[in-house]
Parts: sequence; C-alpha cells; structure tokens
Amino acid sequence: MKADDLFHVGIVTDDLDATRAQLSALLHYEWGPEIGAPIEVTLADGPATVEITCAYSTTTPRLEVIRSVPGTFWETVGGSGLHHVGYWSDDVGADAAELERLGYVTEATRSAPDGSPFFVFMRSDTGFRMELVTRAAEPSLRQCWADRS
Repeated sequence: MKADDLFHVGIVTDDLDATRAQLSALLHYEWGPEIGAPIEVTLADGPATVEITCAYSTTTPRLEVIRSVPGTFWETVGGSGLHHVGYWSDDVGADAAELERLGYVTEATRSAPDGSPFFVFMRSDTGFRMELVTRAAEPSLRQCWADRS
C-alpha cells in the first residue's frame, strides 16, 4: 500500500441528493451517475445483503457519497459523515493481513466471482477506516467518474 493508491474519500449521508448539491454549490464538484444494487457482503456478525447506493465525483480529489444504510457501519451516527478512505490494492488479502497486524479490525468484506477478495473495510482502534479495493476493478469503476460530455 502507498499514498499514490488513494482514489477516493467516502462520505455517508442520509440525503444523497442534498449532499451532492451542497458539495457542488460550495466546492464546484461535478458527479457521475448514481449507482446502486444489493450486494452480498460479510459483516462482523455474518453474511448479509446490503443495498448500496452511491455516486462518485468526476471532480478530483475524488469523493464517493453513499446513502446511509441503517443497521450497518454504513449508517450516519453523529459525526461528520466522513466515513473512509479508499485505496486500490494489488493484493487485498495481503494488504488486509498487514492492516490486521497493525491492529485494524475487519468490518466488511466482499469476494469477487472467483472467490478472491474484492474489497475489505477495516477500522483502526482510533476509528480511522480504510477500504481496500482490488485494482482489477479499476477499469470498471472508472466508468463511474468518466467525463460524459
């Protein structure tokens, strides 16, 4: 893992449209399409299907605004809404093991169709949360913030 692999900062909000509008008005952010679907994940208490809806900014530094999912760690509970920093990973399993060695705990994982780790969310004992995403997903995720003009 290295600083150059940072590709977004995640924000969880109860109102996706209002948050995007505020960031656009205040900081001139522009947005890719809203995307979402139920996804299969493994949370701390076991497997779950979670409806994730989000949008990535086309403006950099890249933001991901995610609609709050009550009852999960994607829920807004006090605080700023800043949720995580997302990094590309060439080996999600190895990078997650390194974070675990440093005291991070796993909050959610998702496997790719071949069974390899697709993403993992991990939190430090100070509350700092990281999302590691397989670099193999980069070409398809880039479509979420491609210039559509």
